[in-house]
Amino acid sequence: MAVRDVRTSNRAQIAALVLLVVFTACSQGSTPKAAAPTPRTLTGAIGAASYEIDVPAGWNGTLFLYSHGYVAPGGANGAQAAPVDFARTWLLDHHYAAAGSSYSSTGWALEDAFRDQMALLDYFGSHVDKPKRVIAWGASLGGIITAGLVQLHPDRFAAAMPLCGVLSGGIATWNAELDSAYAFKTLLAAGSALQLTHITDAEANRQLAAQLFNSAASTLLGRARLGLVAALIDLPGWFDPRQPEPAADDYAGQLAAQQQWESRVGFNFAFDYRQELERRAGGNPSWNAGVNYNALLAESPDRAEVIALYAQAGLDLQKDLRTLNAGATIKADRGAAAYLDRYISFDGNLSVPMLSMHTTGDGLVIPPNESAYAEVVATAAKGDMLRQLFVHRAGHCTFTPGETIAGLQVLLERLDTGRWDASALQPAALNTEALAQGAGANQFFGLALEPSFVAHTPAPYPRPHAKGQAIPT
Repeated sequence: MAVRDVRTSNRAQIAALVLLVVFTACSQGSTPKAAAPTPRTLTGAIGAASYEIDVPAGWNGTLFLYSHGYVAPGGANGAQAAPVDFARTWLLDHHYAAAGSSYSSTGWALEDAFRDQMALLDYFGSHVDKPKRVIAWGASLGGIITAGLVQLHPDRFAAAMPLCGVLSGGIATWNAELDSAYAFKTLLAAGSALQLTHITDAEANRQLAAQLFNSAASTLLGRARLGLVAALIDLPGWFDPRQPEPAADDYAGQLAAQQQWESRVGFNFAFDYRQELERRAGGNPSWNAGVNYNALLAESPDRAEVIALYAQAGLDLQKDLRTLNAGATIKADRGAAAYLDRYISFDGNLSVPMLSMHTTGDGLVIPPNESAYAEVVATAAKGDMLRQLFVHRAGHCTFTPGETIAGLQVLLERLDTGRWDASALQPAALNTEALAQGAGANQFFGLALEPSFVAHTPAPYPRPHAKGQAIPT
């Protein structure tokens, strides 16, 4: 969920570390004529959603429909036709059209996004021309929207490319957020007024969480428990793409990175933005009743780190896990959970080729999102439709334009030939292709980066994620 928020300077500090995709809202444009031979940029609004459409001279008939990331409630919300200017220019130079809607609302705006993106697709067909094929793509929250569009409207799309997408679906994502928030309050702020669900004052709740975090982070015992909070949802121990990844046994370095993810990123969703979700869904859609936190830790890649931190602090890990299990009684409001399942969980019935991309050090949309989606696709016997790429880098959506274009070309080849090119999907080939895009394409926020595709298998997602799972109430 790529964040755009204008309310606090603290959140602005992560702009150099996580991809924030923001453009100003577009103005109302005049009705275009179809099939014009010259390049055109169309801007306007369909209802409450602004749009941007870019059509190159000599358009080849393929349209890329881009879905942007999460916009914090009340944040600036503009339309985007591509993730970055370089990608937009590349598309137009290669005669592809690009379009994107702002969506009618901010926050967990999936219901609006599905409607608004399809309305824009219809508008394109009637005011520009009917595309020969449409490729859905999007970043972060736009990744889950992309996967949702091809699930809900498979006949309207030829392919999909989610970037750093929330592919575990809504139920699993917000359940995992609840796990971290619950563990934090139970072990570090049990007597506080911190609200986990049914949040009444989001900003005050977030500020209280920040105060409690700072207090916990100042002690050895508190830091050990913050490590457990991170491990339960597989937060990576790598935050800054300008720095090398901490060594596997550098638990202090890993914990420092996890604390950055918690305090600067994750807590905003857990203790603030959840209020917007609950208002939209009509109640609390998340639960931890019946969750075994001992089992969650046992499956976490960070288990060894937690054991070491607890030993260093002289804490009883099993006692804390028993405390978590004993208090795991939060139940969902059935209607709200059904809403979140509808907007959206995945059934795996993938009917068009999809190529997804994820960084290995993403602590906002954790890499196990890819495991979750691959699992439901495999269960539906659609595995040949899906390929997943990984970039070894810290940060959320911290792909260089060159890496994005390298992946995009593999997907286009799959569409053109009807098969995946196994050699082109190899990390070395992808890195070579990214490098071939030039020095300007191999940067992120002005930082020169080497292309870093790697072979990677993420851990299983910590919570169940299949569509239509049982909801304890």
